[in-house]
Parts: sequence; C-alpha cells; structure tokens
Amino acid sequence: MLEHQKINLISRLVSGKDINRELALRRQIYLYESVNLNKPQLIAEMISEGWEQEREYKTTAKLRRLKSLDVQCEDRVWTLFALMGFKVMNKDRNFHIPYNLKENLTQQIDVFAKDDETILIVECKSAEKLKQGDFKKDLEATAGQMEGLQKSIRALFPDENLKFKYILATKNFWLGDHDKERLKNINGDHLDEDAVDYYLNLYKHLGTAARYQLLGSLFHGQDIKGMDNKIPAIRGKMGNHEYYSFSIEPEKLLKISYVLHRSKVNSELMPTYQRLIKKQRIAKVLEFIDEKAGYFANSIVISLDTDGKELQFDRANTQVSTTLTTIGVLHLPKKYRSAFIIDGQHRLYGYSNSKYKNTNAIPVVAFLDLDRSEQVKLFMEINENQKAVPKNLRTTLNADLLWSSDSFIDQHKALCSRIALYLGESKKSPLYSLISIGEDKKIITTDAITRALSDSGFLGKVSKTKIETLGTFYKGDLKAAYNNLSDYIICCLGYIKESLDIMWFEPNTLITINKGIYSLISILSDVIDHLLREGLIDSATSPKEMFDESKRFLNPIIDFYKTIDEKTSEDLRGRYGQSGDVAYWRRLQKEVREAIPRFTPPGLDEYEKKESKEYNEEAYSTIRDIEQRLNSRFKELLFENFGEGWFEEGVPPQIQDDAVKLAQQKKREKHTDVHPWECINVIDYRTIALRNWQSIFADVVTLPDEKSLSGGKDAKTQWLNKVGKIRNQNMHSYYVTKDELEFLKSIRDYICS
Repeated sequence: MLEHQKINLISRLVSGKDINRELALRRQIYLYESVNLNKPQLIAEMISEGWEQEREYKTTAKLRRLKSLDVQCEDRVWTLFALMGFKVMNKDRNFHIPYNLKENLTQQIDVFAKDDETILIVECKSAEKLKQGDFKKDLEATAGQMEGLQKSIRALFPDENLKFKYILATKNFWLGDHDKERLKNINGDHLDEDAVDYYLNLYKHLGTAARYQLLGSLFHGQDIKGMDNKIPAIRGKMGNHEYYSFSIEPEKLLKISYVLHRSKVNSELMPTYQRLIKKQRIAKVLEFIDEKAGYFANSIVISLDTDGKELQFDRANTQVSTTLTTIGVLHLPKKYRSAFIIDGQHRLYGYSNSKYKNTNAIPVVAFLDLDRSEQVKLFMEINENQKAVPKNLRTTLNADLLWSSDSFIDQHKALCSRIALYLGESKKSPLYSLISIGEDKKIITTDAITRALSDSGFLGKVSKTKIETLGTFYKGDLKAAYNNLSDYIICCLGYIKESLDIMWFEPNTLITINKGIYSLISILSDVIDHLLREGLIDSATSPKEMFDESKRFLNPIIDFYKTIDEKTSEDLRGRYGQSGDVAYWRRLQKEVREAIPRFTPPGLDEYEKKESKEYNEEAYSTIRDIEQRLNSRFKELLFENFGEGWFEEGVPPQIQDDAVKLAQQKKREKHTDVHPWECINVIDYRTIALRNWQSIFADVVTLPDEKSLSGGKDAKTQWLNKVGKIRNQNMHSYYVTKDELEFLKSIRDYICS
C-alpha cells in the first residue's frame, strides 16, 4: 500500500477523545443542522424534505430530522463497540479499505473497530419489517475480498499481531441456513438487534467489563495473546468428576470466562441457565470490596472447557500421601470462552471495576468439561432454595433437563416448553419477542403455551413409562414433533397475524394475551383433528400442507377479530383462570362452526348448554330440598342421641363457633333470632357425620350402592363434598351439567324417601 493511501485511511479513523465526540453524535436518533435565519428559503426547503425546526436562536434556526433506519442501525452498532472499549473506529460512513491494490478496488466499511488484539469489520443491513434475509451476493463478495482487506489493514498496523472478525449486523432480518453456512465459511459472526440490545444492556450493568462477554462470543476457542495461565492448584475428585481448587486474580478469570445467560443471543448454546446480571448487585459487591475491604469466603464455581485436550497439571515435588488430593500447578486454557461461570457471576464481575482486580485472589472450584445439562443441574442444586431464581426461568431450565429423561411425562413437559421457547425466540415466529423467556417480562407466558399444547390433541397422552395415546404430531420422536408442530403453528399464526395486520400488536388487543394464544393453539388442534376425521390429511402430511388445508378454518377467526364488538371483547377479557381460557376457546369454535357447519369439535354442544344454564334452576331447587332434609334429619338424630344438649355434644367445636358467629350476624341484619343450627352448610354435615359415625350416622349417610365401598367413612361421605361443591359453584355463576343434575336428583330421592 502506498504511503498516501495509508495517510488517507488513517485520516478516516478516530481515537481517544475524538471517539467520545463521535459517540455523542452517534447515540442521538436525530441529525441536526443550524441554518442562518437570513436564509428562509433554505429553511423552507429543508422542512419540505422532512426536517423540522426544533428551536430558533437570535441568528440561527436549529433543525432536526430523524435518522434513516440504515443510519440508526449503523450508529447503534458503532456505539456498541465504542462503549466496549475499542480504541480506533471509523470516523463516518465514507471509510473505504482497498482489497485489490492493482485495480484500485475498495470496499466501504459500515463499522470498523480496533483494539490491541482485534479488528472488527462490520456490515450492517436493516429492514422496516421483519423478514428473511438474502445475503448471498454480499457474503460471496466479502469472501472474495477478505484476504485483500486483511492485507491492507495489516499494512496500516504493521507491528501488531491482530485477530480479524467479519460481522454481519442486522435489524429485522433472520438468516436462512445457506447464509449461515456462507457466514461460517468466512469465519464471520451474525449480530442481530437482540444481540446488540443484550450487549448494550450488559454494558449498563458492567461498563466496559461487558467486553469480556462480547469477546468470548466473537472469538471463542481462539488464543488470548500474552496471558499468564499458570496457577497453583489442588486436584481432587467429587463424585465422578475431577475438579481443581485454586485462587486466581479476577482479571485473569474474566478473560477466559463466559456466562450462559438465558437470552436470545445465547439460543444456539442451549441449554443456558444464568440469570441476567443486575447492576445493583454489582454495585453492592464493588462497594463491599473497595470501601469495606471485603472478601468472599465461598468459591466461584466454573466448568473449564478443554476442547477435548488433556489439561496440563504439573505435580509438585512434595505431596501428602494420606490424602486423595494432589498439589501442583494448573495450566488454564488460554482461550476465550473456556470457563463457564456456574455460580458467582456477580462476585466475579464485581471485581471487574475494582482497584483490587489484579491484587486480590478469589477462590474457585473448577470442574472439567461438564456438559451443558450437567451445568444446569449443578446451577439448580446450588440455587435450589434461593428465591432469586424466578419461576419462569426454573420452568425453562427444568425443560432442558427433562428432554433426555427416561420418563415420558418429563419428555412431554420438555417438548411443550421447547416449542413455547422457540415460538418466542425465533424471528420466523409471529410471537417473536412477545413471550416471557428467562427473566424477560412479556404479556404472554410460556406457561400459557405449554398448557395449551398439553391440553390439545397435538401431542397425545403419556404416562411415565409409555405413550398412552398417539398425538397428531407426537408419536415417540421428540425432535420430529418439535420441528413439525412448531412449523405448523408458526404458519397458522403467521397467516392470522398478516390478515389482522396492526391489530396483532395493538396495546389492548384481545389476541396476543395468554388466553388468546391458549385459545388459538387449542383451536388449531381442533382443526387438525377435524381434518384427520375427514380424511383430508394423514400422518405423512407435511406441516405446510396441513396449513394449506387449515386456512379456510382460520378465516372465520380472522373475521371474528375484525368485527368483534366491545361487549364481547370485555366479556372474554373479564373471565379469568381456566374457565376464562375455555370460554375464549369455545367462542372461537362457535365462530368456525357457524361458517363451516361440518366442524363439530367434541364438547361444544355440552358447553353451550352449560352456557345457557339450562340445568341451573332445577339444580338450585334440588339442592334446597337436600339441604332442608339434611338439616331436619341430622337434628332429629342428634337430639335422639344427646337430648337437650344435642348441639353442644354432637357438633364439633369449630363448626359451633362458626355457626354461632353467622347466626349473630344474621340476627343483626334481620332483627330476629336465628338458631346456629340454621347456619350449618352441606360440608359441615359431613364433619358432623364423621364425628358421630358408628353411634349415629354410619347406616343413615351411606348410600345404598356404596355400602361395600372401600375406604371407610371418608369414602362413604364423599357425596356430601360433591353436593357442597356443586352448591357453592351454583351460587357463583357456575354452569351445572346434566350429569351433575342427575347426581343431585339421585341424592334427593334417597334422603327424602
């Protein structure tokens, strides 16, 4: 490279305070211009081109315009690397690096970032709406240019041994398999907007120490230049695992460490398990170390990744023959992302900005090559009794552990959970970023989706040792069920999302909430069951073909959402719990059946009868008859046995107290005396009968067809519990079924005979 070319390139780079000045501009979402007030025509032209006047000064007007999407994307990525401590960056978008000096060919670089060890070359791509990218042309061109680009950069920094990394940074794109392979072939990495957000968020908590996590991701497996990796250690065995115990300066451990945060950016490293680092906890740790001269007695727990190579351990000349441990010098891996932090991330990163990071030593227990599932188990065991591990994260981690379980029930749970996670993490999914994963807080929970999948016919029914009923997608192959069912749900929900457009994302939408997604997944299962009964699909039908057959059943649902009135919306939104989910799901079934009469999902007719409360009035009358007869018959039998003291002798003390209290309340309300016995409820009769079973109630309370029932008096009095439950539900807008009414009538016939 000629000297004038080097000078030109270097002039297009910034460092030191210039990076800070450029950073201040890059972090803003607006472009700003000051125009002299003597040029009103120019101001008018700029306003017509999309500028807006923010403020007027004595002689100038300050105008601003929102940066274009591609500029915003580039500036955000540039900001990330500047904050992470890269010391040399491109000044602007006009930075071109030669890749063919003979023909004077250059390539424009969106983001150029350099530190003492690395060079990052970043190309940024953005889109207004989420879609699959097609980067074949760009990546193939980059593959042909990379050698020349590296040669030119080395000429700029001839005395430095630098590592190179090409990064494709995207916003609103997901990569297809072919592009992923092309990127891999040029040793490139992909950073989407989730990854950028993750590292920027990590920077807020850790400052420049977040660069350790970034470098671990970009350069995992590569050597760390000039690292002193020898450490005195004790080698021992714990269970079936070899481990090393040692003390090390935090700065050294930070260089090789990686934290498997449960985040979209680490989805390819599943299963991941760590909670996100909290700034407040880091600050408290730093204060404890620096201001209070604190120290930690408990060890940080890690797993060292040896990449299949034997870890060098030099035994000391002096050993203690009576112990099972060995003393020596351990040679730690000198590679990025070779130590996974299982426990103690806040303690370790608390040292990252401490004055003691190179002068203190922290205790460490290091296992060797624990696979990811073993790391999860160890993490869960350490944190078993800590409330700090959120329920949603625990559920996710358990799903990872259960995938390879011998129990079909565990496998089933893991399958449901993995599909839920995929629907929230994949950019192909219409539920992308709408589902709470790990510690993310979203409207839709993984629990709503796993319940819908478990309740549906998609995955059949299993016991611990076998598959009881084959599902439409699950027939014993977890991976096939995961892939096919995920694809089918994404196709169907994607069709609904595209048809509803902005309604899908509206703040008060009835669609992308827990009960909405539960109901949509449930009715997709109904549709598949119907298509199977009609012979329109079979087990060999692909997910795409199933979706094509399902479209006509989805159209009535789409029309329902487009025309829903406020009263219906409020009714569905106002129902909670399981009954709310069912009400929503049944409403979608009714909408489809009205449009396609042959669609008759099991249970819908019965549900509609319950909705109309067809049996409630007769059930209420029957329950009143039962209560009156129980009241008089029990009083009669107690009086025969105990005489005048029948209430005090025959009724358990707690029931007496509750009845007396209620009688006093009714007396105040009605201004008339009420005997406590009139305040006894159905469940109380069972307790009274159990207390006086052999002496009074054994023959009276036992139903004729339950005289030989095993389980004694507890089993023979369960019918009173059932009557009490129906009675209480009937008083609270419950829909009594035909079977429940027949049961009540049979009880009335017996006790009133």
